[in-house]
Amino acid sequence: MLVKILLLVVFFGVMVGVGIYCRKSAKDVNGFVLGGRSVGPWLTAFAYGTSYFSAVIFVGYAGQFGWKYGIASTWIGLGNAFIGSLLAWFVLGRRTRIMTQHLSSATMPEFFGKRFSSPSLKIGASIITFVFLIPYTASLYNGLSRLFEMAFGLDYTICIVVMAILTGIYVIAGGYMATAINDFIQGIIMIFGIVAVIAAVIMSKGGFTEALTGLAKVTDEAVSTTPGAFNSFFGPDPLNLFGVVVLTSLGTWGLPQMVGKFYAIKSEDAVKKGTIISVIFALIVAGGCYFLGGFGRLFSDSIPLAENGIPVGGYDAIIPEMLSNLPDILIAVVVVLVLSASMSTLSSLVLTSSSTLTIDLIKGAFVKKMSDKKQVLLIRMFVVVFIIISASIAIFQYKSSQTATSSNSATFIAQLMGVSWGALAGAFLAPFLYGLYWKKTTKAACWASFIFGSVLMVANMLFRSHFPALLQSPINCGAFAMVAGLVIVPIISMFTPKPDKQLVDESFACYEEKVSVSQKRSLTD
Repeated sequence: MLVKILLLVVFFGVMVGVGIYCRKSAKDVNGFVLGGRSVGPWLTAFAYGTSYFSAVIFVGYAGQFGWKYGIASTWIGLGNAFIGSLLAWFVLGRRTRIMTQHLSSATMPEFFGKRFSSPSLKIGASIITFVFLIPYTASLYNGLSRLFEMAFGLDYTICIVVMAILTGIYVIAGGYMATAINDFIQGIIMIFGIVAVIAAVIMSKGGFTEALTGLAKVTDEAVSTTPGAFNSFFGPDPLNLFGVVVLTSLGTWGLPQMVGKFYAIKSEDAVKKGTIISVIFALIVAGGCYFLGGFGRLFSDSIPLAENGIPVGGYDAIIPEMLSNLPDILIAVVVVLVLSASMSTLSSLVLTSSSTLTIDLIKGAFVKKMSDKKQVLLIRMFVVVFIIISASIAIFQYKSSQTATSSNSATFIAQLMGVSWGALAGAFLAPFLYGLYWKKTTKAACWASFIFGSVLMVANMLFRSHFPALLQSPINCGAFAMVAGLVIVPIISMFTPKPDKQLVDESFACYEEKVSVSQKRSLTD
């Protein structure tokens, strides 16, 4: 216990110290929200990765999908690395950095407002961002608190309050630069931690070969009657596995807290380096998490099951149970690992939400003129408000999950994240992508995608039983919303008034800037 406490004290001390150190760079909006657009490739890549992978992945998704799909759940981690990281950086990184600076936009809603010359689009996007980031944030507290209860026996509420306060301190003090530096430190911890935990868990089952053999013997007729389904290449349910890959990989392309990392990167060369670093980080962390979760059924003898076949306490109880018998020093490492992942994601979410409310909703719509100093003060105030709201929801959600008996209820971590990601990426992915690349994208098409993605996920949450069987899962429904948006935007754009040519040309001029060069005079024949 002493080792665990000492590690946590050192960890929290470093995080708060970094926040205080970075306070000088957070005096204006550009510095507080974007780090002055001068963040290097290592910090940006780690900020992207640690915002991507949190307790939601390690505890919620790895536990649930490892249980459902066995070792095939590793495909989710590979999808996160090559679609959610490599392709996202390659397709969005450079163009996002150039156009957002050209348009002087600091947030995704502000990008929509300036790219399509529409204050209403900016306000609509800011409301969607704030509303749907809350359930995602609540899921972070839940996953982390499960591990704190296992390691320290602490009350759930204490875990939430401590995490919320400490994250709030360094975000409020140092803004984006503090989160980026802390993300780098936390990312290093995650890399070494996940490798150590995987090795320890597999060795506890006799090694890799023995663990795979044991997984091949696992049967669950409710899931699949195929022998060895849980150690097969595509698992017992390839179709639903594909839906998870799409949601968790393609979804990052439309998440404001993820795309925002490209706004702040220093240069085009930094984008290239950051791409490579981001992919390697994702392969280790995401691939490792899902690979670990794939062995969850080997611990079924110590995980009691309800009548419906779901582990008692929900899927979120699987990973903590897998780790509960590890040596104390490794449990301490796991706690710091998941704490690192969760606090980095939480800091990104609260910074995104608070800056969106201030810059995109209040400034201009309610307060016509607002100085940089007042904007930064308001952003800091909203950081506090957002943390309080999400923490309160997390406590309520946890208590309700104790009586949950159906996987169709939005009580598990994975379901909370599915609703949030599905709505945000379903609303924003297509308009943002087409807005960067296609001059014919219209304002009406953006609204169509906003409404379709957000309304579909709300309907799925409230009336899930009325949806087709495949779309009753918020995971699959979110994936459908994203893919549908890629079709809706070009179709609506073809049948709605064309955007102003001058506006479009000015927006895209940043990609083809004309320059004058000197030429040496040469003698002709």
